[in-house]
Amino acid sequence: MPASRDPALDLRRRLRDARRSVSAGERLAAADTVARALLALPFAPVQGYVAGYWAVDGEVPLHAWQLRLPPQCVYCLPVLNESDNTLCFAPFRAGDETRPNRFGIPEPVLEATSLLRVTDMALIVLPLTGFDAKGHRLGMGGGWYDRTLRDHRASPPWRVGVGFDCQRVEALQPREWDVPCDAIVTESTTYLREKS
Repeated sequence: MPASRDPALDLRRRLRDARRSVSAGERLAAADTVARALLALPFAPVQGYVAGYWAVDGEVPLHAWQLRLPPQCVYCLPVLNESDNTLCFAPFRAGDETRPNRFGIPEPVLEATSLLRVTDMALIVLPLTGFDAKGHRLGMGGGWYDRTLRDHRASPPWRVGVGFDCQRVEALQPREWDVPCDAIVTESTTYLREKS
């Protein structure tokens, strides 16, 4: 008898396929629309450190948002902290030196002592595999963002997931360690999470 398939793996696979099916033109248009929506969030910072991500595997690119940030905002990228499997953050400008991490995602090259902590961030934009309208996010399954944010559920930084409409599901069943987003932004809609 064949082994039963993991529903979460199947869902991730289906949603990643949907994300990859978005054309290059639609992806660029989404980058522009998402940038405007991120800047229009009621809690969008006007100064301080903000973190994005390096888009891979069909994710919504954030270059348009990075270029339009207020002058007093410093754009950062995540860096894997292998000692405790969480994320640190490094300021990044186009042209800065990067090297691939163990997943092949480029990271800024910076001394460990110069990396920023999650508590230094005013806002973090998170990539996602799937989401629901209540702010629940399905990541890639490694738990990097959840471990990083687990002790900061009710305090800054603000957490915003970014994806395409095709990645929305009716409802996700969050686990106790899943950290919800304060908002989810797509190419057509901004979902603000209702505080309980």
